[in-house]
Amino acid sequence: MPVSLIRWSVFASYLLIACPQLSSALPCSRGQSPQQEPALSKDQQEATDALNQGVEAFKNAQFDEAERLFQRAKQLDPSLQNASLYLATIYASQYIPGAPSEDNQQRAKLAVSEYKEVLRGDPQNLSAIDGIASILYQMAGQPFAPELFAESKTYYQKHIELKPQDPQPYYSVGVIDWALAYRESTKLRDEFNKSVGGEGLKPGDPLPEAIRRTYAEDFGPTIDEGIASLKRAIELKPDYDDALTYLNLLYRRKADVVSTADEREELTKMADDLLDHVKDIKMKKAGLPEQ
Repeated sequence: MPVSLIRWSVFASYLLIACPQLSSALPCSRGQSPQQEPALSKDQQEATDALNQGVEAFKNAQFDEAERLFQRAKQLDPSLQNASLYLATIYASQYIPGAPSEDNQQRAKLAVSEYKEVLRGDPQNLSAIDGIASILYQMAGQPFAPELFAESKTYYQKHIELKPQDPQPYYSVGVIDWALAYRESTKLRDEFNKSVGGEGLKPGDPLPEAIRRTYAEDFGPTIDEGIASLKRAIELKPDYDDALTYLNLLYRRKADVVSTADEREELTKMADDLLDHVKDIKMKKAGLPEQ
């Protein structure tokens, strides 16, 4: 898929949430019905026009022009919340996770800044909450930045507070908790293997007792939180195969925490059973007979 179409698909998903009128090709309003909207000042009308022109420019892959128009809309009418939301989204859509260039990192920072500006005016704006959670998560991966993962998680938790019946933010919390726990487990294993020389611990081997206790103390609560979040996501969406996959992975991290071989064996079996369940769900979705 061309980059322009990828960018538009990302951007459109936010636009349709923030401004549902776009789905019927109507101009984006200021959030009120035509009967309720007061007469606009000259600057406000020009700002609204610039906002709609920016959407059209983005549809036509004119990204620089879209950015200029959204900035103009914001300058003309600082109260026009969608100008900041669309600016944040255009910056986020151009961010490439892991690319080290200063320009790329600046795009991510600008996206975060604009999303936070939206939230200062409307702390319950789910489009901004989800947008900042997503961009922070992407920024946290390369280079690995646990503080950004933690900040991203706080925004997914805000979504949960506002809409507790949505499965996706529970899933995202679980993924972040797994990423943090997996990273630490890998680090501890690598450090131990270097200290003893030779092959040392294999990925599925239990941790030495002293290391296990440290890992359990530092990451046991994170693992438990992730498991609980993923279970809630699956309660809300029983065929959530991605959530089931990460629950399997967190059960394996939980196996690194427990102290007995029987507990470890039980958790490993639970993880293996989940993988079989995921396979059945995927086959069912594909219209294939279950094995």
